[in-house]
Amino acid sequence: MLDELPEDLYRQVFTHASWTQRRSDSYTRLAFLGDSVLALAVTAHLYPRLEAERFGAGRLTKIRAQAVSGPSCRTVAEELGLVDRLLASAPPTAAPLAAAVVETERVLASVIEAVIGACYISYGYERTAGAVIEAFASRIDEALENPVDFKSALQEELARDNEVVRYEVVEEQGLPHARTFMVEARTGSGDTLGAGQGRSKKHAEQEAARLALQARSAARSR
Repeated sequence: MLDELPEDLYRQVFTHASWTQRRSDSYTRLAFLGDSVLALAVTAHLYPRLEAERFGAGRLTKIRAQAVSGPSCRTVAEELGLVDRLLASAPPTAAPLAAAVVETERVLASVIEAVIGACYISYGYERTAGAVIEAFASRIDEALENPVDFKSALQEELARDNEVVRYEVVEEQGLPHARTFMVEARTGSGDTLGAGQGRSKKHAEQEAARLALQARSAARSR
């Protein structure tokens, strides 16, 4: 599907905002569209396949969030070879920094969403949704078989030390339709446990909790 995209859309999908004078020529707007298409495709796939008695709205939301999280999107982007396509599209002036830019989770998550947005415009919802489910199948299966709620796990761990965790948004970046949040997980006494970034506050909180658990595990193993 990627190689069938119109040239202008393909070029936009693989244009980082720092590589063009006009932000509208970058992938940001397509990523905004693709984010919604991705969420709908995964939701529509899960809804009729999971029993209502076992999978209420809250549980479905967590499964979907895990399946389309930043790490999941990065994995899919790498599997589809988007890193090489991004590098090939970088202008000569950006070449020295391009490798570091295109391998970040934030960029790859946005690019996979931009791909989905461009495919939606070019091929419509049904064909795009089918390709989305195929690309994210392993991530969906992982979310179903090994559901992870890092926030609950962190709170349970801290509770053993009579501590609580709270989350605070410390930074917001991007335009209103393509906002990225930086959230810190902190103890009740104010100590920072971990900082996470995400396309929603909930995603950022989960990422902060994940990194906090990772840091605590590493500290215990020393």
